Amino acid sequence: MSNQIKAVFFDRDGTLIHEKPGTYLSDPAAVHLYAPVPRALTRLAQAGFVFFIVSNQSGIGRGYFTEKEVNKVHARLRQLLKPVEIKEIVFCPHAPDHACRCRKPGTLLGEQLIKKYHIDPARSFMVGDKKADVQFGRGLGLRSVLMTTANGKNHLKKYTDLKPDFIAPNMQAAASYILREDRAHE
Repeated sequence: MSNQIKAVFFDRDGTLIHEKPGTYLSDPAAVHLYAPVPRALTRLAQAGFVFFIVSNQSGIGRGYFTEKEVNKVHARLRQLLKPVEIKEIVFCPHAPDHACRCRKPGTLLGEQLIKKYHIDPARSFMVGDKKADVQFGRGLGLRSVLMTTANGKNHLKKYTDLKPDFIAPNMQAAASYILREDRAHE
């Protein structure tokens, strides 16, 4: 279908913004983009990609912070990314032991976005720094990019069966891969 859009789904922490593994971000003032992110996303936007963020925010389910605080972090992130637009940010608020389909690698949130925005999975990508991100992308039929930022290097060592479509040291490398694959698909 030619009316379907091509999209990039991003994990949030450790992918677009700095993450200290093992900590939970609830303060908008602590949101810091990785330096390559604005230029990389601008390149992808110019190529016609639409952006979404899909994030596990178990700190809500664990009682560390509220959904309102998460939304303030997202407002700050959107502000830092301007003029690049994130079409929609969705997140799972549940703790890991909660039986839900919305926590990555569960694909419910991605399925909903694909349906709502008429996204073509064959022309779309998932970029994240954890095994769950790669599995989420695979489960939706997206090509997956594993960032070796916050958790990526450790996940590659820990999970020897982890086979992303591409491993990127930073967002510029991820964007270059996505643009190459997109051109090859045309």
